[in-house]
Amino acid sequence: MQENSPTDADTRVSGVRKVRVTADRAGQRIDNFLRTELPGVPKGRVYRLLRRGEVRVNGGRVRAEYKLQEGDEVRVPPARINTGAPPPPTKLAAEMLDRVIYEDKRLLVVNKPTGFAVHGGSGVSHGVIELLRHARPDLKELALVHRIDRETSGCLVMAKRHSALRELHERFREGLVEKNYLALAVGDWQYGEQLIDVPLSVQNRKGGERHVIVSDNGKTAQTRISLSRTYGVYSLLQCAPVTGRTHQIRVHLQHAGHPIVGDERYGDADANKQARRLGLKRLFLHAQSIAFANKSGNELHFTAPLADDLERFLTVGVIEAQREKKK
Repeated sequence: MQENSPTDADTRVSGVRKVRVTADRAGQRIDNFLRTELPGVPKGRVYRLLRRGEVRVNGGRVRAEYKLQEGDEVRVPPARINTGAPPPPTKLAAEMLDRVIYEDKRLLVVNKPTGFAVHGGSGVSHGVIELLRHARPDLKELALVHRIDRETSGCLVMAKRHSALRELHERFREGLVEKNYLALAVGDWQYGEQLIDVPLSVQNRKGGERHVIVSDNGKTAQTRISLSRTYGVYSLLQCAPVTGRTHQIRVHLQHAGHPIVGDERYGDADANKQARRLGLKRLFLHAQSIAFANKSGNELHFTAPLADDLERFLTVGVIEAQREKKK
């Protein structure tokens, strides 16, 4: 079922504006800046505005990756912006707020539940970021530091200030952020500790769906894998992505012959069918922890406990799968 387009009552055409970049927004990419200034305008439309030169910084054209400087004057062109989208459900927003595992003046970390996109768009009305902004109207600058798949649960870091966002993006670019995931893979992992170094390429299918494949022409992608525990029929793996490609862990484990249990896109159909029958209703991939240094150089380490449904499958479903294999 297609989502309806906003009605005329929900939108208005903004006029040309000139916005002066303040210190707290310096360092932000122009495309991200425009998505804030033009709410509801599709990402593709934002990039077209940039390519056509309708956006100007200090009177000149800029590319999407241009980083704004304090004092820059940005010409924001006219566009149809969303003004009347319904707010997120208050109950859902409150429940998301209850999942916050850390907060200070600059950061907010949440244990994201499965089934929630990190942000709205592409048929998703409200993601984690919209729910938290609704629950906390004071967090006007709340922004995603990184992303995890909709099906994946676990640690998701957000910045409460643009300065914190810039610093953490720099740490990600420099490889100074350590992320660890727990994945339950099909079969008995026999490789010990291994670095999977296989390039990946994103393919856009009909309808805009992204599908990732192994390709020599793809981008470099590396994931460190180590065995946490083997169950014979399944293996619980620690996965530490060195790079941050779309669906990286899922495709790397598929390529290694051990797809993640419950992965409907890259997994094993028969294994997924058995897992569903034994109680697993989703992808068994959890962003267990994330660590990085703060502005003062102190190491911050956040851990999200494994969701109840995944814990239950490890203690009940896995044992039943072992029994069935012995029959």
